[in-house]
Amino acid sequence: MAQSPPPFARFEWMIAWRYLRASRADGGVSVMTWISLVGIALAVFALIATLAVRSGFRAEFVDTILGANAHVTYYAVTRLDDAGRPDRLIRDYDTVAARLRAVPGVTRAAPLVKGQVLASGQGRSAGVQVYGMSAEDLAALPRIADPASGTGDLARYGEGVSIGAGVAGMLGLMPGDQIKLISPDGARTPFGTTPRVGVYEVVHVFSAGRYDIDATRIYMPFAEAQSFFNRDGAADEIEIMLDDPEALARVMPGLWQAGPEGIFQTWQDASGAFLRALEVEDNVMFVILSVLVLIAAMNIVSGLIMLVKNKQADIGILRTMGLTEGGVLRVFFLCGASVGVAGTLIGTVTGCLFALYIDPIFALVNGISGGGVWDPSIRGIYFLPAQLKTDDVLTAVGLSLFLSCVVTIFPARRAARMHPVEALRHG
Repeated sequence: MAQSPPPFARFEWMIAWRYLRASRADGGVSVMTWISLVGIALAVFALIATLAVRSGFRAEFVDTILGANAHVTYYAVTRLDDAGRPDRLIRDYDTVAARLRAVPGVTRAAPLVKGQVLASGQGRSAGVQVYGMSAEDLAALPRIADPASGTGDLARYGEGVSIGAGVAGMLGLMPGDQIKLISPDGARTPFGTTPRVGVYEVVHVFSAGRYDIDATRIYMPFAEAQSFFNRDGAADEIEIMLDDPEALARVMPGLWQAGPEGIFQTWQDASGAFLRALEVEDNVMFVILSVLVLIAAMNIVSGLIMLVKNKQADIGILRTMGLTEGGVLRVFFLCGASVGVAGTLIGTVTGCLFALYIDPIFALVNGISGGGVWDPSIRGIYFLPAQLKTDDVLTAVGLSLFLSCVVTIFPARRAARMHPVEALRHG
């Protein structure tokens, strides 16, 4: 008794390959094959590119938050002063900061003075926000103190102010120029409060990577900010930095215990709405692009149906020669799955190359269009980021291969169930 060949035997691969490369004159569907392959490749490319940009955008956005802002901010509870006015100043900021700094997971707790002022220079004016902190605390902010993105001398911070690149651009200032700051909350006199005016040297210009930060923020020495904003002996808040900003659940109980009389706001609280909106948008984009992959995979069905119709006589001959229904099913399954695998491979390679070389590609597109493709004032960051993750690539590849194989089963099963006599009659 002859032994039946194993599934996916060599001759089944040979028949499938013969059908795939056959020209239309020979009853093949090479044009449909190419259309299906290109469709799968483009869909996988779009999915991988979108997932990479999505991951890169979120990583860049979070990195700019964590690199230029507090991971957790401590505020005093509002109380009434002797004149009956609400007061949220932290008088014992050194003591509170020392307690918060002792919590495991906290790397820094720095008192901070904040205020809104009008800045002017070179005949231009702009509303900015002043952050008063010590030179040591400012040097601990990686996005602000990074020498690669800043100009000037941060070591001279005690002699002047550090301004954002956006502020410098709006006011036409460079390191060494003078900037005038006008605060409405100035000196208190018997006739009321008069505006306070201060002129400072710009000793450093930073770029935090976020347009809204660079265009509105100025750093001033802590003691000078206390005097300028009438915060003598007090701070507005305490900026807390963690060794792992994502581990808020582990650190927050210790912070609540160290500062029970205050209020805490985490970086996730401050930017949570945007991050949640970004996550919803990511999920919607993934669903839409998954549908595109499915549509591209449906082209394989069209091609296989045409192939089965053109190869009815061949199917009848193969069946009369002893090829089983399973053998016919595997032959046509290999035809469709091979197109899906080849398209997925091409799409994966091009998608990964796009993510890896997105900077020169974006520069080329920006140059061809004449510039202005990416407006940082709208998008917040200065460039289109991309971060290629193994999980994203595997997700795209797995989805494409799964859909390609699933849609192939139906036309292949139709070919397998074709009766040999009917196949020969209609072939």
